[in-house]
Formats: sequence, C-alpha cells, structure tokens
Amino acid sequence: MAARAELLKGTLNMLILRSLELGPRHAVAIAERIERVTEGTFQVRPGSLFPALQRLEARGFVQGEWSASAGGRRVRTYALTASGRLALDQELSQWARIVLAVTNVLGDEP
Repeated sequence: MAARAELLKGTLNMLILRSLELGPRHAVAIAERIERVTEGTFQVRPGSLFPALQRLEARGFVQGEWSASAGGRRVRTYALTASGRLALDQELSQWARIVLAVTNVLGDEP
C-alpha cells in the first residue's frame, strides 16, 4: 500500500466528479473508489466528503437521491449532472495544464 497523502486544494471535487462519471454512487462507494484507484494514497474521510458533495449538489454538478442499499438502509446516491460533466471537463483541462507546468519545472535543468 502506498503512503497516504494530503489532497491538493481543489482536487477533491475533481475526484468525486470523475468517480460519478462512471455512474451513480453513494458516498461510501465514492470514497472507496478514490482509495482503490489511488492505491491507498488518498483516503477521503466523511468530514471532507459530505461537505464536498453538498457543495457540488448546491452548484448543480451532482444530483442526490435517497434510495435503499442492498442491506435495506437508506443511502443518498449521487449522479453527475450535465453541468457536472462540463465542470469535470474544465477541471481535467486545468489539471492537465498544472501537471504539465510542474513537470516542466521539475525537469528543468538546475
């Protein structure tokens, strides 16, 4: 397992939206996917995840709906909206520019 790392400011929204691009998920499934695909580098805690989901829902990027889980418990399932898909595309484009810029600096001769 990789060492855990702090999420950079602004990346949590992108990771949530990307997780929802694959289909509707409840909060625990979103957190589990992020931890799984980052091989444990990022572990999103409820204290960060739920406020982020609420902000994304308030901005119209995700839509939450109550449903029953396989175990019969009520869970809130989130789906990506058309606005959320557009926001994700913009976030991914911005992220690509950031990665390129940092890569250029790190690869620059001293």
